[in-house]
Amino acid sequence: MNLCERDLQHVWHPYTQMKDAEVIGIERGEGAYLFDINNKKYIDAVSSWWVNTLGHTNKYIASKISEQLNKLEQVIFAGFTHQPAVELAERLLSILPENQKKIFFSDNGSTAVEVALKMSIQYWSNKGIKKNKIIAFRDAYHGDTFGAMSASGRSVFTRAFDDFLFDVIFIETPLKGCEERAFEELKISVFKNEPAAFIFEPLVLGAGGMLMYEPEILERMIHFCKQHNVITIADEVMTGFYRTGKLFATDYISEKPDIYCMSKGITGGFLPLGVTACNNNIFDAFISDDKTKTLYHGHSYTANPISCTAALAALDLYENKECEENVKRIENSHQIFFQNISSHPSVIDIRQRGTILAIEIKTSDNTGYINSIRDKAYKYFLEKGIILRPLGNVIYILPPYCINNSDLEYIYSEIENFLDMHCDQFIK
Repeated sequence: MNLCERDLQHVWHPYTQMKDAEVIGIERGEGAYLFDINNKKYIDAVSSWWVNTLGHTNKYIASKISEQLNKLEQVIFAGFTHQPAVELAERLLSILPENQKKIFFSDNGSTAVEVALKMSIQYWSNKGIKKNKIIAFRDAYHGDTFGAMSASGRSVFTRAFDDFLFDVIFIETPLKGCEERAFEELKISVFKNEPAAFIFEPLVLGAGGMLMYEPEILERMIHFCKQHNVITIADEVMTGFYRTGKLFATDYISEKPDIYCMSKGITGGFLPLGVTACNNNIFDAFISDDKTKTLYHGHSYTANPISCTAALAALDLYENKECEENVKRIENSHQIFFQNISSHPSVIDIRQRGTILAIEIKTSDNTGYINSIRDKAYKYFLEKGIILRPLGNVIYILPPYCINNSDLEYIYSEIENFLDMHCDQFIK
């Protein structure tokens, strides 16, 4: 049996209906490309699930990881520490807003969110105040662990588990034209429920369909929450590290959240790592002679030295002027394509923020994430040597920053060809 046959005999893949699953065996990666076992080249136009911001097998990050492997690979992080973790905490706090003072390490985006939710709820508990409700956007996605699912909009992702998720107050997502309704729902929810926290994906809701909203309404929402003692949590797992054109999506606003969740691009796509940052006000509520006020949360690989080293190397590259230039180049390229494709008859809407470009396609199939267009588009682009993984009827581009202009033009051209080829089917 070849690699793919062996895989299907033994492996269960994520977000995949295994009854009719097909897999592609990848042999190696280089820059914006992946090469399969037959040496076919693919442009990784979604950065391998949004994590590979700096390109595959980046030599600089790989060299730093290699050095660390011969020093320290893992150590328990309860009662012990190490240079990569301390240095990474210092570096992150130097680029986060000034109100951020402490770093808590975990494994991935979902766990970063879990930690943030637990911090928020226990913060009030430690103060002897019963505030345990969470406010979130109706279209949100925050992860697949139970707390993160609870704070996510109810969908095909959560359906089997809805009875087991804790109650969350869902409000309108402040998309264009819905800003005032969303703000009013937030106000009502705060006055009626006295919630513990408000969690949000700043400016771009990823798995919800790359939905986008403006900084001004988020500014108002955070300000209102601060006025009424509601903890604010920015889920920057996808939007962090220049995805939206700035280092963090919340850099577009002056009001800064109390807690930040980070993952995905934090290590440049090399290793899993989650980070939850918070201000001193949150942290201080856990400082006590009463041991029950401790944050009892941790992971076996918390602050893994190799992952922290990868993140430090990635930060070196993010701080390089070349990275910002590449982000701006991609942003400008997306904007040109945006103008060229926006009037296409197959397009309902086109959205762009920084390096993220999303195209919503007309369809009579209102099944969301499992829309039939998704499979057709996915297979079409694979045949053309492009990895695009549509969210239902939303095709999005979220490339590594090292992608070149000719590859971007090729992707744009094939998207337009796909829309043209299936135009009649989409419009009927």
